[in-house]
Amino acid sequence: MLPSLKVAFTLLSLLQLVSSRAVTPSPHLILKEVILLVQQLTSRVQVPCNDTRVAQVAFMDRELQNEELLCQARKALSEVAGCKEAYEPLVSSLRRLQGRKNCKLSDNEIYLRHFLPALGNFTQAMFRRRGAPAAQ
Repeated sequence: MLPSLKVAFTLLSLLQLVSSRAVTPSPHLILKEVILLVQQLTSRVQVPCNDTRVAQVAFMDRELQNEELLCQARKALSEVAGCKEAYEPLVSSLRRLQGRKNCKLSDNEIYLRHFLPALGNFTQAMFRRRGAPAAQ
């Protein structure tokens, strides 16, 4: 009885240890989350704060790395003060995807209603280029 009690206690302790660790989603899953959040925002009747101007991000510029472009997108969206609550989940996901790197924004501006589809196209292209994760 005592050995089986020790085994049960050990298994319970191991289960608690595993369940207490934070599971970090893969970059592929975070990118998928970003795509879904952009789709949710753009599928509304009107994009929240659609007439707000944000810094333009040159998503088509092949000279810039994806991480830099994601950083610029995060920073541009984090400066939307009027609808901060609408964009906070997207900003948070972009931060998890690209890390805490600082970046510089362009002086050019674009309306938010045009910015979101460009971000959606960029992230969908990234998703296709990365392909399906090996675990699937």
